[in-house]
Amino acid sequence: MFKHAQLESVKAAIAQPAHAAMPLHARIQRAIRKLIVDGALGPGKPLPATRALARSLEVSRDTVEAAYAQLHAEGFIDRRVGSGSFVAEMIEFASGARLSRRARLSRNQAPNLSRRGAAMFQSGGVRERLSPRPFAHGIPETRSFPLALWERLERQVRKDAGTQLLLHGDPQGMEALRRAIADYVNLERGARATADRILILTSSQQAMSLCANMLFDPGDRVFIEDPAYYGARKAFDAAGLECIPVPVDGQGIVADRILASPQPAKAVFLTPSHQFPTGVTLTLDRRLALIEWAMRNQAWIIEDDYDSEFHYAGKPTACVQGLDPYERTIYIGTFTKSLFPGLRIGYVVLPPQLVKPMTVARTLLDGHTAPMTQMTLARFMEGGHFGAHVRAMRGVYAKRLDLLARLVRDHLSDIVEAQVPAGGLQMPCLLTGDLSESRAIDAAQRVGIELLGLSGLHAADGGKAGFLMGFAAYTPLEIETAVRKLKSALQAIG
Repeated sequence: MFKHAQLESVKAAIAQPAHAAMPLHARIQRAIRKLIVDGALGPGKPLPATRALARSLEVSRDTVEAAYAQLHAEGFIDRRVGSGSFVAEMIEFASGARLSRRARLSRNQAPNLSRRGAAMFQSGGVRERLSPRPFAHGIPETRSFPLALWERLERQVRKDAGTQLLLHGDPQGMEALRRAIADYVNLERGARATADRILILTSSQQAMSLCANMLFDPGDRVFIEDPAYYGARKAFDAAGLECIPVPVDGQGIVADRILASPQPAKAVFLTPSHQFPTGVTLTLDRRLALIEWAMRNQAWIIEDDYDSEFHYAGKPTACVQGLDPYERTIYIGTFTKSLFPGLRIGYVVLPPQLVKPMTVARTLLDGHTAPMTQMTLARFMEGGHFGAHVRAMRGVYAKRLDLLARLVRDHLSDIVEAQVPAGGLQMPCLLTGDLSESRAIDAAQRVGIELLGLSGLHAADGGKAGFLMGFAAYTPLEIETAVRKLKSALQAIG
């Protein structure tokens, strides 16, 4: 028979809100099964009669009978005519309580991961806030996105394509979207792209992981900007690559360091339009020098053009891929910054010889990107709506950047120096006094303000202390309110 504690355990399981959608007999069956698996009910132990248990649980006898029938069908209990129901003699559960304690202990121990798995886990991943708050970086304005237009285009796609969109999609991506992207990057970024050289992915992060695992072996050297985008560094570290930091100055990555390096490397990773996190633009002479270096060394240039649409001063420089006649540049783009993060569509423009290998490798990760979303985006671009949206947001973001820079000068000039970028969605600020970066970020966090520290983006200690302030996703009132809160928080800690 059940002890009091066991009966209470069953009652508690029945009352669990998380199980409210389950039939009552299934809740009772799961609760008794757990007692058996955990060893609280040992082999051969009798179960209460269905009538008695029904009375104790205040349910019908039929409900308990259904629970017992399922336990019997699964082999957890034996039912003997005239004798009752008993826990089955199962060797694997004979020491259930001991095994349960051991299992609970093992959950607190380090998992038995591969070296690559351990590196991925220890990196902490690349996580974004579900509900951003000032001044979280890299997030576009989504509240003014033309959602009604998007929904109308999606309905048109469903009407025209029907159930065909419910099937597996082309792992390289829908041709209509690849054509639209090729037309866009050729016109706006000076690229040399064709639809057959584009691979549609879920994100730029997926593109970097693909490159890291398909082009390089563990131990291979890769030049990377210092400071650098943390997602790229983590993707390369997880693949077992040796990241060689190269400093960044006012003209971008110091290409002479790469050209003069006595040790060979397989690639260089760049954010040339708006270097992350400094915001500087890589000059034309350095772009051309790196193209020649890649050709001579048969190395790759991985160009992450993550937010090049938003350039506020002058005309943006053509992308490295468009300048490269040797087909050594892999161009990565994303719609996360230009449209909305929930879209989950990125792309890569590949040299011809990499298209098939990369497409095959992509099928091992997630097969393909949702066709319906791809086709909706294709129509959004073909109808000129993407260009119109980007132009509108470029004006909005430029005003928000100007406002943030002015507010920082007016209210925080004794603490930080704003480094106003020529484009992008965030502004770096350098700490100028004695206040430490960690204390500043902690103080901001306590008042609901999100800042990304700059020093942690450097490969080694000695990077300039400061933080990034994202501005694109926040209204002028939200920006002003947050700056004043940040000022109070920083002044309060001296």
